[in-house]
Amino acid sequence: MANTSSAKKAERAARRRRVFNARRKKTAKDTLKDISKLIQGKSADKAKTLLPTVQKALDKAVKGGVLKANAAARIKSRIAKRIRVIAG
Repeated sequence: MANTSSAKKAERAARRRRVFNARRKKTAKDTLKDISKLIQGKSADKAKTLLPTVQKALDKAVKGGVLKANAAARIKSRIAKRIRVIAG
């Protein structure tokens, strides 16, 4: 338990940040799941329309510090490549 007032304030801020980070992480994961299902189902057109949403969610996760920049870039690249493959 925090003793000083500044430690108590830091704890409150950390709790608040944890909620925001969890929300960003969940959004990124959910959009990745959605596009992965479309790719598994060979729906290239629908996956292409969802790609900007996935990229936006990943970029916001990077901006918030939930993901590292290179990790997000790697995920975006792999998703785009999978879409190109099924689009033929």
